[in-house]
Amino acid sequence: MKESILVVEDDSAIARGLEKNLRFEGYTVHVAGDGQRGLELAVDKQPDLILLDVMLPEMNGFAVLRELRRLELEMPVIMLTAKGEEMDKVRGLEMGADDYVTKPFGLAELLARIEAVLRRQRRLDRTGEQVCFGQVEIDFAARTVRVAGQPVELTSRELELLRFFLRQEGRVLGRQEILNRVWGFDYFGTDRTVDNFINRLRQKLEPDPAHPRHFITVRGAGYRFSEKGEK
Repeated sequence: MKESILVVEDDSAIARGLEKNLRFEGYTVHVAGDGQRGLELAVDKQPDLILLDVMLPEMNGFAVLRELRRLELEMPVIMLTAKGEEMDKVRGLEMGADDYVTKPFGLAELLARIEAVLRRQRRLDRTGEQVCFGQVEIDFAARTVRVAGQPVELTSRELELLRFFLRQEGRVLGRQEILNRVWGFDYFGTDRTVDNFINRLRQKLEPDPAHPRHFITVRGAGYRFSEKGEK
């Protein structure tokens, strides 16, 4: 049996179509028609992924997402946004969504995005609390890090930032999204806060911090983590 997916969508025709097709793909599916019920099912069922519409009665999708992250529920969320609402996409990603799909969407594209997000999650589940990349070995349970076999000290915040990058491997992450997800929505940091912490990770974990291979700067957009490393 594949993973479970919670669909939070108030358009009954779209919800029924998604439920039917996701079940056909082998997923266990739960459906909620409003934001409040969606939040309740997310807490109760602990799905592996949530498809979350932005425009919902009772609680809109942003309010649901904010509450999920406040409750420290870290299951992946794919937002369903109206066509052309670029700010909805940006806001959702900054608040902690893992991806977005614009309505009207094709089923093949949606299924591909679901699989991509779940693939990243499976990788973390498979490795558990122990993760390796390059010459870096991390044991999150023991809160230890080694580089080329030698112990390296990371602060609690540096470890959380590293964990976040590992969970989002391959994605371009804006500074505000990083602040929201690692420091929290109520933290009044700046872009410089993120830059300083990433520089610290580079100094401690990169073979050549001046030419980083894993913590990549994406000019004008933010940062991207590469597990395999880029030359």
